[in-house]
Amino acid sequence: MKWFKIISIIMLVAAGGAGGYAYYLYDTVKDTASQIYEPIKEKKSDLRKEEISVERHDPISILIMGVDKRGNDRGRSDSMVVLTVNPRTDSTLMFNIPRDTRTKIVGKGIQDKINHAYAFGGVPMTMKTVENFLQVPIDYYVKVDMEGFAQIIDTLGGVDVHNQFAFHYEGYSFPEGALHLNGVKALKYSRMRYDDPRGDLGRNERQRQVLRAVMDKAASPSILADLTEILRSLGSSVKTNISPDELQKMSRDYRTAVQNVNTIEIKGSGTKISGIYYYIVSEQERNRISEAMNNQLGLK
Repeated sequence: MKWFKIISIIMLVAAGGAGGYAYYLYDTVKDTASQIYEPIKEKKSDLRKEEISVERHDPISILIMGVDKRGNDRGRSDSMVVLTVNPRTDSTLMFNIPRDTRTKIVGKGIQDKINHAYAFGGVPMTMKTVENFLQVPIDYYVKVDMEGFAQIIDTLGGVDVHNQFAFHYEGYSFPEGALHLNGVKALKYSRMRYDDPRGDLGRNERQRQVLRAVMDKAASPSILADLTEILRSLGSSVKTNISPDELQKMSRDYRTAVQNVNTIEIKGSGTKISGIYYYIVSEQERNRISEAMNNQLGLK
């Protein structure tokens, strides 16, 4: 989610800043980009013949992971969104992976919930597992501390959403209709699933709704006044293998594509295996998703 915010902030600096203030903001963005940069050993996906280049305006894919830490362990990636961004067609395709999806965990050799890959092997294992599940190359990742994301929303002054049905979740009430949510409420709103008749799919839809609301707020010129505080929050709660130079090029050459977002939703069914709930996705459905996302990347 915050990848969109970083890009939006940089675009605001490029388009709306002036004089010494613009230079100050740009310098702050560069510092933040350096703080959040955390490369991984393997740069090129096994599903690509050659390394992608944002300099060439290549279409790219990004795995966004919302991570909840639990005690002293690394936690689980309870929210996973895949973006395929194509600057040549000025479009982005967004796809949520239900956290309980049963698949092979690459590197463990077992079938398990896809969000457990992060607990077993962190970012690298999660990227490989998602690649194997979708048969789509994953070029970049963005890891987001979900509690830090709430702080960002508060700095933005909250977000506006339209709730499809009334529900209660962890001590908070969400009536049907237009809602203005602070950071904590936005997280609760996007996490509820057991009382949703669509389960994980309904939860994923609310996540996308909050994401779009954040993007709208980040694109508002009035947000410039709070830019420094937002950037400080980003530095402590986001990690990515998008380098500062790549981020700068993306802000210039991928901006239109990021503003034109389409979504695709996976279809499956829930079942219990040995008493544990899983979300089962057929091979035919995986192929449908894979084809759509590879087409967006310009791959066969």
